[in-house]
Amino acid sequence: MSHSDNEVPGKAAGFTLVELLVVLVILGLIVGLVAPQVIKYLGSSKAKATQIQVERISTVLDLYSLDVGRYPSTAEGLDALVNRPQDLDSWNGPYIRKADSLVDPWGKPYVYVSPGQNGAFDLYSLGADGQPGGEGENADVNSWQ
Repeated sequence: MSHSDNEVPGKAAGFTLVELLVVLVILGLIVGLVAPQVIKYLGSSKAKATQIQVERISTVLDLYSLDVGRYPSTAEGLDALVNRPQDLDSWNGPYIRKADSLVDPWGKPYVYVSPGQNGAFDLYSLGADGQPGGEGENADVNSWQ
């Protein structure tokens, strides 16, 4: 058996500690640069999904109003889309099959007020932080924009 000039007899081929450290540093740099962009993208995706859900629930509220002759009161809330309110014969629901559809992507229930300050009803999510106002992922998403 012959060995090439670069191989030392009895020594296994592999990576040196320096080579492994260089690879780890490069991977760390890539993660450091890419991770913030991915997190930013995921945050904007939730905000876009929330806007779509608010528009969908608004349309369902319009259907409810056509059947019943009014929007659900604030006291009845969005639950009126899932469960028949008392003494309401013209209710033709459920208008939404699952109550968990009435929760925003951050796991918080949508805020519903009727009559609203911006129309027949106000429907909104307070964003990721659950507080009024905010920017980016923390911004409110509402039905009257």
